[in-house]
Amino acid sequence: MIIDPATQSFKDNYKLMIGSILPRPIAWVSTRSPEGVPNLAPFSFFMGVCSRPPTLAFAPAIRATDGATKDTLNNIRDTKEFGVNIVSEDLAEVMVQTSGEYPPDVDEFALAGLQPEPGQVIAAPLVKASPVRFECRLTRIIPVGDGKPGSGFVVLGEIVRFHVRDDLIQEGRIDIQALRPVGRLAGSAGYCRITDTFEIRRPPKP
Repeated sequence: MIIDPATQSFKDNYKLMIGSILPRPIAWVSTRSPEGVPNLAPFSFFMGVCSRPPTLAFAPAIRATDGATKDTLNNIRDTKEFGVNIVSEDLAEVMVQTSGEYPPDVDEFALAGLQPEPGQVIAAPLVKASPVRFECRLTRIIPVGDGKPGSGFVVLGEIVRFHVRDDLIQEGRIDIQALRPVGRLAGSAGYCRITDTFEIRRPPKP
């Protein structure tokens, strides 16, 4: 089957993308508004970009319901900083509670019963229960698309502090079995666990 994305709706294109680009890591992004209201929301278009300097990216879309930009993006534009909190299995259900479209004056930390943790170098709070947290300063916001629902932005941020739970570090690396991260799948309720892993060795360099 060959599909020309120009012949179908952005919603149908979205379904094809989220059904094939998976599992997707979840960036649970924490921000603070200029008025001091904490905000917390998950995003599954998320990746690491490079390590010098350590940089990550996530992509908040234009809201399909009203064509507005999300509070997370608005706060990052205003404050130039944000936190990214990794979602482990024990936090998955409470993370979903923060995924709704709430008014800007709603504190999702309080809504979900989560304890915030102050950042060391940013004003945005972090999720204290998250096993890995990144304090980030905004590098760039790149608009993508025509500004209508279905388009969005790529947010690039430099990691200025790593917060890693002590038991996760084994010989300088993250123990993925101890981290127990959650991945996003397709559909409104699709998630996955890391319960089975395998290795394929690269061929030796000539």
